[in-house]
Amino acid sequence: MKYLLLGLFSLGQLLTHAQTYQQIHEKAIVVDTHNDVLSSVTMKGLDFSTNLSGKAHSDLARFRKGGVDVQVFSIFCDDKYGRGSAFKYANQEIDSLYSMVARHPDKIMIVRNMAELDKALRLKKLAAMMGVEGGHMIEDDLDKLDSFYQRGVRYMTLTWNNSTSWATSAWDEKKQSFIVTPYGLNDFGRQVVKRMNQLGMMVDVSHIGEKTFWDAIAATSKPVIASHSSVYALCPVPRNLKDDQIKAIAKNGGVIQVNFYSGFLDSTYMRRITAFLAEHKPEYDSLLAKKMPDYLVNEYFTKKYSTETTALRPPLSLLIDHIDYIVKLVGADYVGLGSDFDGIESAPLGLDGVQDFPKITQALLKKGYSQKNVEKILGGNFLRVLKANSK
Repeated sequence: MKYLLLGLFSLGQLLTHAQTYQQIHEKAIVVDTHNDVLSSVTMKGLDFSTNLSGKAHSDLARFRKGGVDVQVFSIFCDDKYGRGSAFKYANQEIDSLYSMVARHPDKIMIVRNMAELDKALRLKKLAAMMGVEGGHMIEDDLDKLDSFYQRGVRYMTLTWNNSTSWATSAWDEKKQSFIVTPYGLNDFGRQVVKRMNQLGMMVDVSHIGEKTFWDAIAATSKPVIASHSSVYALCPVPRNLKDDQIKAIAKNGGVIQVNFYSGFLDSTYMRRITAFLAEHKPEYDSLLAKKMPDYLVNEYFTKKYSTETTALRPPLSLLIDHIDYIVKLVGADYVGLGSDFDGIESAPLGLDGVQDFPKITQALLKKGYSQKNVEKILGGNFLRVLKANSK
């Protein structure tokens, strides 16, 4: 009987813990600052109001299941789009989100400011925001930047992997391959940052090169965000942030939204995925011959060889390590979540889609984080920066 009672007591503790993390997650305002479902799913003809389990990381029902309150949807097109096409395509993506909201006004609403965000929370609707992922979509035209703001865009990533005529990307600065752009921000680039500050549009420093980063920090008068970047010291890839950059963002009052991509979390992932692709070299080479972008090649192999690629995924603890590193370096006020769901082919084990956000809350509490700091990380820090950027 004694052992039975001990067993029941242990079970009771587990149930209490489960209820605690779920209740804390439900109470918190959960914000994800980067999701690519519009470009990777909606623009391909799929409807994310339907069940897309097994097809995508995201759909409306799973946003609710995951307790996501605020989702910033990425407006994205790659470097195939340029002057005369990038702005137009971006607006088609924005149109697709407006169309989704019009079809499901009881479940989702577009929010442009804190008052509208509070209303969405009160009505228990998904608060939909937008961020343009790549300055090439303004086509060197500040009027187009203004147009994005008027349509509800509240951050812009200064570059994607491709540089613009006014800012260099991390990808190009690494290669020292500057086709049209001087190193860092030029005068027009500083005008872009100034205009974003005036509008109340957050400056996003993910994807940009180091020189561009420091120029942007010098140019901005408002707190910045890194909408989907992780820690260079733990995983040294150009897309991650070095310690001095993390400290600069904290000093600026900004926030780093940690990316869930396996290749940005696990320093061994790229070596292991390269070895995996080498095992399928003829197929890999044929896709490259068709000039398929790397991110689509990776997505193709992940879906076709799901059992093998699942084995390459890192544990959830690595994501927590990146969050914990930032907290120990600069404090709990400067880190959040920028999943990159539906823009990545691999996330840590257990994070199979937007329904799995509560697992992060559980892991942070298990790590010893207080409820107050968990709430900051889940969304409070981003909301502070959003308010600071509001006109």
